[in-house]
Amino acid sequence: MTVCPFCEIVAGRAPAQIVQEWDDALAIIPLNPVVDGHVLVIPRDHVQDFGTDPDVSALTMYRAAELAAGPQPMNLITSRGRAATQSVFHLHLHLVPRAANDGLALPWYSGRSSR
Repeated sequence: MTVCPFCEIVAGRAPAQIVQEWDDALAIIPLNPVVDGHVLVIPRDHVQDFGTDPDVSALTMYRAAELAAGPQPMNLITSRGRAATQSVFHLHLHLVPRAANDGLALPWYSGRSSR
């Protein structure tokens, strides 16, 4: 069985830059943030993805919404399954602050305008 890196962080056995802590979740800075302010919100309970446990998913989303409150444009991204780009199989929500012309394209949007 593979060791879950997020469970290791939650248990205090792996280092992480913690942004916020709650009884049910943590917000951490990812190893390779795509922009300044990029954080991951992870539940303390191990669930594989957002479809595994709707209650844990909802609480994790609530925590992400608390962090995202305010006027800053932002993407909230999560994935389910390797084909959907999930690489760590522990639910995690990416909060990615955005700015006009920041050059960060989502997989299904190139940023080009159609004419």
